[in-house]
Amino acid sequence: MNTQVAQVTAGRGPAAHEIRDQIVAAATEHFSHYGYEKTTVSDLARAIGFSKAYVYKFFESKQAIGEMICGNCLAKIEGEIQQAVEGADQPAEKLRRMFKVSVEASQRLFFQDRKLYEIAESAAAGRWQSVLAYEDRLRSLLQEILQQGRDCGDFERKTPLDEATNAVYLVLRPYLNPLMLQHSLEYTEQAPALLSSLVLRSLSP
Repeated sequence: MNTQVAQVTAGRGPAAHEIRDQIVAAATEHFSHYGYEKTTVSDLARAIGFSKAYVYKFFESKQAIGEMICGNCLAKIEGEIQQAVEGADQPAEKLRRMFKVSVEASQRLFFQDRKLYEIAESAAAGRWQSVLAYEDRLRSLLQEILQQGRDCGDFERKTPLDEATNAVYLVLRPYLNPLMLQHSLEYTEQAPALLSSLVLRSLSP
């Protein structure tokens, strides 16, 4: 297997990219079974069939692999949120959907793949770049919704936009952050409707 891989990566560009994807896919499966924290790069290399040194040619650390996996998981959640928001016409409904889908998608990751969720916990605790970028994109989406609401007269305009965005994001954050979500699971069924309604009342002009 190593010989075949070496031949493939002798070229540049797409071939190297394919090997990186192969390592990430294998690592995702391995972490799903054994967990992120308990797995070393050596464990992972043996499971994939590569040498440890070969893995390091593509990723500088286990965290770098975790970053890719975490980024993939967060991208799926973000895609669901984007699709839900784009399916609504009014800013208020966009906000309600953002709350609802954010909570549902985060909860599903927690319960369906607990081992992979460990990566998300490590990422949140370590403030990995994949998490910071995800949070920034969600804040940008939220700010866009608030601006749309202001433009059509549905939301108040007295509060500075960045202040309002951060305040609303902090309401949603316990259901997005893996370290906080585990302490809020008992409220996930009622939280989206209750919190979005409260936020919308506060945003009324």
